[in-house]
Amino acid sequence: MEFTLRKFKDSDVLSIYKYAKNPKIAQNLRNVFPHPYALKDAAEFVTDALNDGETRQCLRAIEVDGEAVGSICVSFKEDVYQKCAEIGYWLGEPFWNHHIMSRAIAQMCEYVFAHYDIVRIEAQVFAYNTASIRALANAGFQKEGILEKRVFKNGEIFDECRMARLK
Repeated sequence: MEFTLRKFKDSDVLSIYKYAKNPKIAQNLRNVFPHPYALKDAAEFVTDALNDGETRQCLRAIEVDGEAVGSICVSFKEDVYQKCAEIGYWLGEPFWNHHIMSRAIAQMCEYVFAHYDIVRIEAQVFAYNTASIRALANAGFQKEGILEKRVFKNGEIFDECRMARLK
């Protein structure tokens, strides 16, 4: 399945809402990702994406067949971590298991390494999210370790898998 990484457009609000409202998406993301996901959440997200420059982050829509079906973002760190960044992403469930995310992660990393003064991109993944860990590994990330009892999500405590890709 083919995809494109591109900047967000005003017209992406409905498709982002369509895919982001799935509770399976929020289950694997930090609590800053709203659940339940409302149309106003999609509108605010797209507005922020359009208005935010690329000094703090590099944010792209994942497009399949002309529709925004997910999001991928590399957020730049500051202070002594200024050469590092963190990657985060989600993809609509109908597009899972098509190797889209591993290719999107690799493409985004290559872009960031080429256009920004970054030498390390890291990911913090809930350890139970084996699909995400596999996508990162397929995109060239190495597992650095497991942080035990690091995540509190939906009333439970989980381990976190730390992964990174170096320039």
